[in-house]
Amino acid sequence: MDPIADMLVAIKNGYMAKKSQVLVPYSKFKFEIAKVLEKENFVGKTQKKDNLLLVDIIYDNKNPKLHQIKKVSKLGLRIYIKSKNIKKVKGGRGITIISTPKGVMAGHDAKKKNLGGEVICQVW
Repeated sequence: MDPIADMLVAIKNGYMAKKSQVLVPYSKFKFEIAKVLEKENFVGKTQKKDNLLLVDIIYDNKNPKLHQIKKVSKLGLRIYIKSKNIKKVKGGRGITIISTPKGVMAGHDAKKKNLGGEVICQVW
């Protein structure tokens, strides 16, 4: 089982069910991914509560801010990308989340810092 995919699906299902918050099991890597989503305004505040990660879900006029999450790297097939090959997602409306040697960050930040890495997911 892929815990990162489980977290991403839980967030997407929370939006679809019009929930205000989603709880997922905590890990440092999941927390970093949630912080990138928070920084890019796809989710609200994220915080650690006991051994769980609490993610607030935000809506824009009753419409979810997040429409789709696509997991790119999977357990059986890791996808890596160089900084010069990082492209915009959905014409700039979405982001790519990349795990770089300097930490987890959005694709546009990694491109500015000239960092490549493993492509975790795409969000729009």
